[in-house]
Amino acid sequence: MDKRLIIIDGNSIINRAFYALPQTMDNKEGLHTNAIYGFTTMLFKMIELYKPTHISVAFDRKAPTFRHKEYSEYKAGRKKMPQELFEQMQPLKELLDAFKIERFEIDGYEADDIIGTISKEAENKGFDVFIVTGDKDAIQLASHKTTTLITKKGVADVEEYNYDSVIEKYEMTPTQFIDLKGLMGDKSDNIPGVPGVGEKTGIKLLKQFGNIENLIENTDELKGSIKKKIEENKDEAIHSKWLATIVRDVPIEFDLDKMIFGDFNIDEVVEKFQFLKFNSLIKRLMEISGKENIDEKSDINIDYSVDLKTLIKAIKEKKKFAFKTVTKTGNILEKNIIAMYITLNGDNIYYIPESEIDNFKDILEDEKINKYGYNMKEDYIAFMPYGIKLNNMSFDIAIAEYLIDSTSTNTSECASIAMKYLMKSIKTKEELLGKGVKAKRFEDLDRDNLSNYISSVLYTVINAIPKMEEEIKNTKIEELFNDVEMPLVEVLANMEYTGIKVDENMLSELGVEFTKIISSLEKEIFEYAGEEFNINSPKQLGVILFEKLDLPVIKKTKTGYSTNAEVLEKLKDKHPIIDKIGEYRQIVKLNSTYVEGLTSLINPIDKRIHSTFNQTITTTGRISSTEPNLQNIPVRMEIGRRLRAVFVSDEEKRLVDADYSQVELRVLAHMSEDPHMIEAFEHGEDIHRKTASQVFNVDIKDVTPELRSAAKAVNFGIIYGKTDYGLSEDLNIPVPKAKEYIESYFGKYEKIKEFMDNVIETAEKEGYSKTMFNRRRYIPEIKSKNFMERNRGKRAAMNAPIQGSAADIIKIAMVNVFRRLEKENLNAKLILQVHDELIVEAPIDELKIVEKIVREEMENAVEMKVKLTVDLNTGVSWYETK
Repeated sequence: MDKRLIIIDGNSIINRAFYALPQTMDNKEGLHTNAIYGFTTMLFKMIELYKPTHISVAFDRKAPTFRHKEYSEYKAGRKKMPQELFEQMQPLKELLDAFKIERFEIDGYEADDIIGTISKEAENKGFDVFIVTGDKDAIQLASHKTTTLITKKGVADVEEYNYDSVIEKYEMTPTQFIDLKGLMGDKSDNIPGVPGVGEKTGIKLLKQFGNIENLIENTDELKGSIKKKIEENKDEAIHSKWLATIVRDVPIEFDLDKMIFGDFNIDEVVEKFQFLKFNSLIKRLMEISGKENIDEKSDINIDYSVDLKTLIKAIKEKKKFAFKTVTKTGNILEKNIIAMYITLNGDNIYYIPESEIDNFKDILEDEKINKYGYNMKEDYIAFMPYGIKLNNMSFDIAIAEYLIDSTSTNTSECASIAMKYLMKSIKTKEELLGKGVKAKRFEDLDRDNLSNYISSVLYTVINAIPKMEEEIKNTKIEELFNDVEMPLVEVLANMEYTGIKVDENMLSELGVEFTKIISSLEKEIFEYAGEEFNINSPKQLGVILFEKLDLPVIKKTKTGYSTNAEVLEKLKDKHPIIDKIGEYRQIVKLNSTYVEGLTSLINPIDKRIHSTFNQTITTTGRISSTEPNLQNIPVRMEIGRRLRAVFVSDEEKRLVDADYSQVELRVLAHMSEDPHMIEAFEHGEDIHRKTASQVFNVDIKDVTPELRSAAKAVNFGIIYGKTDYGLSEDLNIPVPKAKEYIESYFGKYEKIKEFMDNVIETAEKEGYSKTMFNRRRYIPEIKSKNFMERNRGKRAAMNAPIQGSAADIIKIAMVNVFRRLEKENLNAKLILQVHDELIVEAPIDELKIVEKIVREEMENAVEMKVKLTVDLNTGVSWYETK
């Protein structure tokens, strides 16, 4: 077999990776990881492309080299390595050690010199050598046996330079590159060269004279200014060539046989990847190491002709099983199941066709049999049109992983879970079906492909659960998982399936009204502008505002003037057209997102909208919703609030809307144990008036609406970790005044200040904040060396316990309300949750009992030092309840 050695210039590659990838990349413990990630992806790509038998990496050292000692200006003026990059050097070296990749560095020499020395020896021993670097100096090392790979576009792609390609491209040999640099110099290395000689002139001279020495001996053949330049700078040229020459006899010990690649412990590398949060790279690691994937495992047996009686008997005996349904694309209210897959051990998978689903009704509804799965809300909903109520969903690996680590948007993907806990590579849903307009549907797949994919999911479910249970226990979130998040799966599934009714006539009327308003605003904007133009075009709008109307330019982009909301806000008092543009944008968005958007989402069967409620998306623990996003319906403008009027109750029913009153401030009072805030809530005082009285030193009866509004901004600013600058922007006051408000607040509410300080201190130490119920939010940026990032982390740390606890409380209330309605055999249904608000649709004859249940369950969801209270209203529409 041919021997192939890859030598990597460690400093060059990690430096390029650092600047090529976002510096926001980090692990949960505050370590920046972008440079290590870029280096690792480059390493994998080189391995895949060039299939080396041997690998080594060379690094620079801090100590001055022989070049620095001889020429003090060498590389002078180079910027110091950023702290965010410096902190990644040692972890990278530890990762290379885990890969058992030989690495070299030596005082007095650069990485280039080490590379030159090793490559020379390797060539002599018959190796094909590949040098990976971002420095074109290494082109001088190219030969018939050595290829220099120069990175471009960050570290993703490389240009190849061997002996022949260098001659073809530059009409000179690789070693003549040293002479070229001697003539040209190098600003980045502070090598002087000959002033006025660039690449084109240098190549021309070397084609004529071969090298610098010969050029200097024959300057009489030159003419004009070039002759003068060479003669006056011949010493600099010779010296520059010396500085640019890579040494190939560094006194460093190495053994090529020890550079053999592949003999590493995969578990050690995976452990490093998990520390660095490189779970996405584990799949590539498996491919490189030759480990088999789950979806290619031959020992998973799929049984298509199941003995139903035997399987049902086995399930009843074991009292637990994992399963997954696969559904075709269709209406949520119709029967869409293609098949159900069941496993008891992860290795034997049973295929149950849709026609046999009814045989498993008793098993699925049995409350004493534990069901395990992945994204079980999908399964619950899939069974509903069959009249099957899925009971005792005891472990959903997606929910579990979301609680264990909510820092990444894809951590609860089954493929990510398989990587993290089993070190196994399985296909993602996107890899199976594709994406975009060409994406396949499950019903488009043949049975074997579908079965292999679902088998890998179920294998992951069975085998990951024991490890996940251990994580849940270690982080003390068993109660949160078992009593809140898992029961919530059923609640959200029922909310999605039930949906909320939409008044199509009112929606149509709103559409007509919005269109009229948009048309009217367009006319006003055109009048102010003095001409018609495309208001939705930032380019055309920029010309109108900043050229025609001569408004002050706030911000420029690559394509012209910025006209975003932030810019318009700063221009608000400069011209009346600004307010009109802001209003126009809001109405256009309301019309497209909600009027047109909602119309397309109305279910043709029940005329209701069935939003999807997402349990594993936000880092705070809040529920989000999509298609449509019901959490985001604007309420600041009256016309936005009126959108709620299109959401109505069914005939002979009403909507019961209960909204927690200032739940986050109550949570803050409870968690901080601040006596002043607790007292205010205990006495039923207006908390914002009370705060205004305390902070601004006025009698409570003298608190003006303006002071109350300012106090409200301070109250919520404290919750969200607002800085004095942020508060000054909110209140449109000078920063010193905002700082004075915050200091006065903390002077009066000392326990809140103490609580916030403790939260930050704990987050800095542990890397996370947690809620009253131990939900963790990991905040790696709080350990950042970057001031801005660290402050962002501090704000997140202060907010997470408050907002997260409020999220937990509303979830507990949802579960309790849902269970109580069921227990009392009522027809009322919980249909919507928005922020701190629950909406139940109830028959008119159940209204009194439903109002009582909702109030009781929400106000008694948790026991705190201050009582939870709700504002409760009933109406035909959501608008009416407000």
